[in-house]
Amino acid sequence: MDAKKLTQLAMLTGVALIIFVVELQIPNPFPIPGVKLGLANIITVYAVYHYRAKEAAMIVFARVVLAAFFSGNMMALMYSMAGGIFCLAGMIPLKRIIDEKMIWVSSVFGAVLHNIGQISVAVLLTKTWGVIAYFPFLLLSGCLAGAFTGISAQLIIKRLKNKGGRLL
Repeated sequence: MDAKKLTQLAMLTGVALIIFVVELQIPNPFPIPGVKLGLANIITVYAVYHYRAKEAAMIVFARVVLAAFFSGNMMALMYSMAGGIFCLAGMIPLKRIIDEKMIWVSSVFGAVLHNIGQISVAVLLTKTWGVIAYFPFLLLSGCLAGAFTGISAQLIIKRLKNKGGRLL
């Protein structure tokens, strides 16, 4: 990997991390654990469609690890990492089927898969199936958040194409 590509990936990771930290400052209006907008995933969606799978994974993994340190919530590391792995495992193959013009659809699938990853970790850690009761709420919030982040990514990409450039 050349220095230019590495710099681009580092910058995207930094932007995603900044978005994450800013989102931490927004009070969560939902009393359900695990429900949030996930605005940093705008960068994930962009990266999946504009970089190789390995490069998108590097951005996600670096952001998740650094976000856990910055937020001081190391328990979130397991949930976020599982969610990120599930999300990438679904979105990377989907980009062959879903065109960039419908990137928001891929983002919704990614958000749902992220929630499945989170619930899976919760079941493993609590050793109880009771946490599955959260899944319908996470599914609904994941669909809404995924649509929002996907539409945001789609608008950014469209604006960049009109300007003749890339995000970085």
